[in-house]
Amino acid sequence: MKKIGIFYSFRSRKTKQQVKKIIKHLGEKNVEEVNIDEAGHKDFEKFDNYIFAVPTWFDGELPYYWDEFLPTIEDDSLEGKKFALIGAGDQKKYSENFVDGLGIMAEFIEKRGGKIVGFTSTEGYTFEFSRAQRGDQFVGLALDIENQASLTDQRIEKWITDIKKAFEEK
Repeated sequence: MKKIGIFYSFRSRKTKQQVKKIIKHLGEKNVEEVNIDEAGHKDFEKFDNYIFAVPTWFDGELPYYWDEFLPTIEDDSLEGKKFALIGAGDQKKYSENFVDGLGIMAEFIEKRGGKIVGFTSTEGYTFEFSRAQRGDQFVGLALDIENQASLTDQRIEKWITDIKKAFEEK
């Protein structure tokens, strides 16, 4: 498997906890962590396989650090590159826009020819709307640490199995 670039904010405590679990499952030698707060184009172009950790802020927005990074790659073709998305949200407090950040990021990537891998089932979640939903799946791994923390590790393990396969495919 080619090395995976995992992009996230090193300052985001909850996201960092989940990323560390993902790295443990993938093996440290297979992953390079990139701090999205400091990432530039050279950091991005080193990889063909990516994990973007994208929490949803407020009423369905991307965190500012993603808003600041995306213009760095908005003119790039992402064809041939694979992206697995992970994001946290709160399905009770923000039921109308649960994990919208995943959907916003998937739209950005797909418009540039990138391939999203690691879709997960919406079964077991209760929410009104999500930009991350496509049929009965999310465009990535949706985590609700506030309301379903006990399901997080199990969801990560299943998702890791799926993305490993997808990253190994040509």
